[in-house]
Amino acid sequence: MNLNYDLKTKTYQHSSYEHFKINDPKPRDIHKASVRDRLLHHAIYRALYPYFDTKFIHNSYSCRKNKGTHKALIAFNKMARKVGKNHTKTVWVLKCDIKKFFARIDHNILKQILAKHITDDNILWLLEQVIDSFPSILKSDFDIGGLPLGNLTSQLLVNIYMNEFDQWVKHKLKAKHYIRYADDFVFLHEDKKILEKYLQQVHIFLEEKLKLELHPDKVSITSFASGVDFLGWVHFTDHRVLRTVTKRRMMKNIMQKQGKEEVVQSYLGMLSHGDGYKIKEQIVSFFEKLN
Repeated sequence: MNLNYDLKTKTYQHSSYEHFKINDPKPRDIHKASVRDRLLHHAIYRALYPYFDTKFIHNSYSCRKNKGTHKALIAFNKMARKVGKNHTKTVWVLKCDIKKFFARIDHNILKQILAKHITDDNILWLLEQVIDSFPSILKSDFDIGGLPLGNLTSQLLVNIYMNEFDQWVKHKLKAKHYIRYADDFVFLHEDKKILEKYLQQVHIFLEEKLKLELHPDKVSITSFASGVDFLGWVHFTDHRVLRTVTKRRMMKNIMQKQGKEEVVQSYLGMLSHGDGYKIKEQIVSFFEKLN
């Protein structure tokens, strides 16, 4: 009731965040909002998601209903077959990753994007309270706000932010074979030089329009046949294998959880999406020894 009153009178103020670190697999800073604020985040998400989801391109797969990692992997392999004329021609893949993605989301640009879609001043005011509740943790020229990894609203807001890029890719760059999952995205083409041109234009657009920077160590143009690392799997023309780092993390988690059945079954389900026979045998063997 207090929250309802604060919203009606526009006296609502977002509380501070509880900060903790996780390794997934690299160190990440998580900022957890209070129960009161999380309740509001869910209400905002329920109201806005149905509208914005209709605005997103088909090949945006992160944090959306009926999408997700598995469907992104299927789409990626279908595209590779199509571009490579069913593996009869060389397919080149431009893979990109955005540096410190959540921490670099510009608050002012995000608010401008939201204002293009939302005319209700009360909703814009409320979104401003949520967006500006999180100060940037970057000590650089990009000290512009950022979004907390722990908020449900952040998942929607980064998709709204990156939809500007998706629409540009589709309508201006006119790239036919493109997939994005959060800050990981790929372009596929039969001509390597075309992808090199894409990369130059992508770099300029992200920097000038969204104040985002590509990660210099995570940008590559490789042939599909030589193996493309995307969303935890290394993809080849006729199969895909789990990334070595992912395998190690998986076995470590299983051992830490003492072979808990639900954890084991979850990983076995994930492995069913690729060629993971040997790692499956290791997991099953470890589980049987414990039980």
